[in-house]
Amino acid sequence: MRAGLIQFTSSDDPSDNLARLRPLIGEAAAGGAELVCTPEVTNCLAPRARLLEIATSEEQDPVLAGLREEAVQRNVWIAAGSLAIRTGDPDGRLANRSFLIGPDGGIAARYDKIHMFDVDVSAAETWRESQSFRPGTRAVVAKTPLATLGLTICYDLRFPHLHRALAKAGAQVLLVPAAFTRPTGEAHWETLLRARAIETGCFVLASAQTGEHAAGRLTHGHSLAVAPWGEVLADAGREPGVTLVDLDLAKVEEARRRIPALQHDRPFEGP
Repeated sequence: MRAGLIQFTSSDDPSDNLARLRPLIGEAAAGGAELVCTPEVTNCLAPRARLLEIATSEEQDPVLAGLREEAVQRNVWIAAGSLAIRTGDPDGRLANRSFLIGPDGGIAARYDKIHMFDVDVSAAETWRESQSFRPGTRAVVAKTPLATLGLTICYDLRFPHLHRALAKAGAQVLLVPAAFTRPTGEAHWETLLRARAIETGCFVLASAQTGEHAAGRLTHGHSLAVAPWGEVLADAGREPGVTLVDLDLAKVEEARRRIPALQHDRPFEGP
């Protein structure tokens, strides 16, 4: 299968983001991509107040509607890395939700980000994702004619047990859409992605936000595709655009045959 990783810089205007996404999806499809992946918070990357102001329900979200149109028009699968979606929760928090859209425009799978990015990166950089988003509770694997996909989002990357569970449930390709910060991306992004691929024997596709966003937030870029043996197949650098990569799914079974670690779990006590 051929995948297209879209890397771009989300603004705080969903209509603007969709207008810039459409030609990138077209470019990926014209290049032969059967699966097109977008980054985390594709519809809007903004401070909490702005997110809460503009977020809508699934039914009303213009970016989701536009991506469904593109999937039909281009005859491709689209993995919308995530969208900020209003849920109707009493506390007002949103869902950070991935959507897998089929070539018929239907939503084949949804996944709400489980792990919230509540961290103090430095004295000057603090994040409290759980103030804006409520965490999901369910891991998701989606079977498609292309491959079986395991859905994750950004900070989930730091929790290997989630990815192992997805692989044991049949995932051949792990999707890791992200908006990694510049400091954490430079330090950990590639290392963590390669580790998740090696541990699970899966391909890893990670479409990323890049550049400067509203309120001066900087994201790392470097959308990556990693093979089950840990080789980096593609690195998008920091510029917005489309990266095409071919995946030979036979490599999944080959890697798991060489190192069958998924079959070697043992119960243990303590510590």
